[in-house]
Amino acid sequence: MNKIAPATVGKVVLAALLCTVAVACSKKVKEVPPTDTGSNVGTTQPSTDMGPTASGAYGPNDLDTDACLRQRVVYFDLDQDSLKPEFQAIVGCHAKYLRDRPSSRMTLEGNADERGSREYNLGLGERRGNAVSSAIQANGGSGSQITVTSYGEERPVCTDSNEDCWAKNRRVEIVYTSK
Repeated sequence: MNKIAPATVGKVVLAALLCTVAVACSKKVKEVPPTDTGSNVGTTQPSTDMGPTASGAYGPNDLDTDACLRQRVVYFDLDQDSLKPEFQAIVGCHAKYLRDRPSSRMTLEGNADERGSREYNLGLGERRGNAVSSAIQANGGSGSQITVTSYGEERPVCTDSNEDCWAKNRRVEIVYTSK
């Protein structure tokens, strides 16, 4: 009986997950509110503009209006620099934005919690930023549009010394420097 190495299975699962995310993020449908038949006179429909323009390409205004693109923080587990599956879709949206907007640029700011030495946390922040960069590039974003920087533990969003706070500091922030 042939045995498949666990590393091979992991790569196949990761490839399948990335393909699923790429397909899910590649086709955006703009919802059109139903036409008024007179029965709902005086009511208004909320705006459902949650995706790219009618042409299917993201524009600069989508950074503020698209629900997926507004999510610009990727969180990590303790001492980990691998991307959690729940952030794959977000990364896919940002990769599509970079593909649609070749002049746009982003900085990935890697951060860590206060535990560990300064040098360790700077390295961990950089590895986390590189992990997000690699995921964006795997989804079609260009590495030439991405800069990675690490702040280690120097820019906490929470300063309490407990797990909830530390979890908020283990992150990569996606900052657009040119839209």
